[in-house]
Amino acid sequence: MEISRNGSRPSRQAPAEWFTGRVRMDPVAAPPAPARVQAALVTFEPGARTNWHHHPLGQTLHVTAGIGRAQIEGEPIQEIRPGDVIWFPPGVRHWHGAAPDVAMTHLAIHEALDGRTTDWEEPVTDAQYGGPVGG
Repeated sequence: MEISRNGSRPSRQAPAEWFTGRVRMDPVAAPPAPARVQAALVTFEPGARTNWHHHPLGQTLHVTAGIGRAQIEGEPIQEIRPGDVIWFPPGVRHWHGAAPDVAMTHLAIHEALDGRTTDWEEPVTDAQYGGPVGG
């Protein structure tokens, strides 16, 4: 058994090349191989969001606080709230982040395939982010 005590793993600013706005990442799970699952608690300040990206083995998000947005390419933007669980299938291009005026935190869970969890692409434009929210 390995216990990581609260405060023993520092928060870090998310890489600017993968996100727009202020985003903080707190590690939750990154066990050694052969385990493949990884998880992080990610907090987006209002208006902050990921770039377009996809995951080789998919991704699950569990919203824990605030109000956010998520979109699969070609589909309407969806509002996401605490308690919502979102599944992005493998290889599906998408983005997610906070609402324009409210921060959002989610637990992001994904698996590594050949050491890779995410394929990052270009930023979500302001026009794309500000599109109409459906469903």
